[in-house]
Amino acid sequence: IIQTVSAADRDLSPAGQQFSFKLSPEAAIKPNFTVRDFRNNTAGIETRRNGYSRRQQELYFLPVVIEDSSYPVQSSTNTMTIRVCRCDADGTILTCNVEAIFLPVGLSTGALIAILLCIVILLAIVVLYVALRRQKKKDTLMTSKEDIRDNVIHYDDEGGGEEDTQAFDIGALRNPKVIDDNNIRRDIKPDSLCLPRQRPPVEDNTDIRDFINQRLQENDLDPTAPPYDSLATYAYEGNGSVADSLSSIESLTTEADQDYNYLTDWGPRFKVLADMFGEEESYNPDKVT
Repeated sequence: IIQTVSAADRDLSPAGQQFSFKLSPEAAIKPNFTVRDFRNNTAGIETRRNGYSRRQQELYFLPVVIEDSSYPVQSSTNTMTIRVCRCDADGTILTCNVEAIFLPVGLSTGALIAILLCIVILLAIVVLYVALRRQKKKDTLMTSKEDIRDNVIHYDDEGGGEEDTQAFDIGALRNPKVIDDNNIRRDIKPDSLCLPRQRPPVEDNTDIRDFINQRLQENDLDPTAPPYDSLATYAYEGNGSVADSLSSIESLTTEADQDYNYLTDWGPRFKVLADMFGEEESYNPDKVT
């Protein structure tokens, strides 16, 4: 017996009162404790086993039904709170305070699967959110990088990629017939800024041809008008011709010693030339009869 309980009716005198004690129907199924009625308005709470573990369960709630002896019978249900305490071998209570006890968590297989599914779903949501953020940043960067627009860039570099841009003579590329030291060079950008010439207003009765020629002459003489090109004249026939050089045609002193039959071997491009020299060679006035 761990505890003794009693009952009394304060509205009646103690003589003639009779109360009985029992467990409630829901607590009577596999109970951890029982109630022994002493028939003197008292009852004792007994344990059904020797020891209890605080790690398994620290508090027990025991509903007790108390009935009187009147007719009709009146009853009252009271719940007793039983706390498991630490005791020594003699039964002396060592501690009965509330302590932090790590109780074993018994989870079923279905509960574990549900918890794992929730964790997987949360991880998938986090990964999807991070991927969308990175994709948005990547789209912004790619849009700025792929937005390629053509720009006009002026290069004031002579030589066009040559390693030595100083060891050359610009005079060899200029035509000596048209060189005028007083004129402004147009092959390079001028160092000094020349103001454009003031153009006279066009009158209504001015000849259109004279007006156009005047504008063309002004644009040709304007050193600030691009492009800055130079005129180069080359006295060079070229190379790579299949029929070799044509200079040998005029290098002969007499035409009688020259054989032009090889012109027929040059193909259809030189057929007219071969016919001309062939006719002159075959023509002989002494053979005319």
